[in-house]
Amino acid sequence: MKIAVLVKSVPDTAVIPEIGPNGVAVVTGHLDFVLNPFDEYAVEAALQMKQTHGAEVTALSLGGEEARQALRAAFAMGIEIGVQVRPPRGAELTGRGIALCLAQVLRNLAPDLILAGKQAVDGDGAQVAERLAEHLGYLHASAVTRLALENGRLTAHQAFEEGQLVLEMPLPAVITTEKGINEPRYPTLPRILKARRMEIQELDAGLSDARLEPGWRVERISIPRPERHRRLFSEHEAGGVEHLIGLLQQKSRS
Repeated sequence: MKIAVLVKSVPDTAVIPEIGPNGVAVVTGHLDFVLNPFDEYAVEAALQMKQTHGAEVTALSLGGEEARQALRAAFAMGIEIGVQVRPPRGAELTGRGIALCLAQVLRNLAPDLILAGKQAVDGDGAQVAERLAEHLGYLHASAVTRLALENGRLTAHQAFEEGQLVLEMPLPAVITTEKGINEPRYPTLPRILKARRMEIQELDAGLSDARLEPGWRVERISIPRPERHRRLFSEHEAGGVEHLIGLLQQKSRS
């Protein structure tokens, strides 16, 4: 059985982001990068399946130096095979382009199961794994809180406010992990040191820039303002609802 785990480095969320002078990008040169927290659950799930089912586990990450950092973090947790997927130089990638690049490599790898965190905490797109499943023709389940494999069939649980949904599906499949599905192991010092020396395989996505066009562009980004505006309306205040709607409309236009 072959398992592929998608991992990504993201800026440490404890750091306040800074908007670049062009107003359409975040300055990342001064930021510390860490393994995406939701990906830690995916790595742990893969390692548990390796122990239980004897699976071969490969971690994949798309990008440059940040991708290598993510792979070494996965190595430190216990994964032993890492693949860095290089996109075309200078390509502007959205969730669509990332999924296309990864699908190109995963078709050759042909894993039985693909695991990923439910979203990356930098962009919060929550769409790469789902797009990937569509490109590969795999079944998929998102934000899974419990996962079991028996006789080549997966049982995945998704939690909702009023209960849970239980999905059963055959392999191959794509699963994204939710917080609480397991308790990710802490890397030990020997594993961290070993991870620095482990070999990372490099593969090109092999796609043209034209296929990776995002289809939209960012015109402006801004940091959310922390202040809150509070105004109390009496239930007996005449026209209170209409006045509130007017305030909200005015705020949305500002």
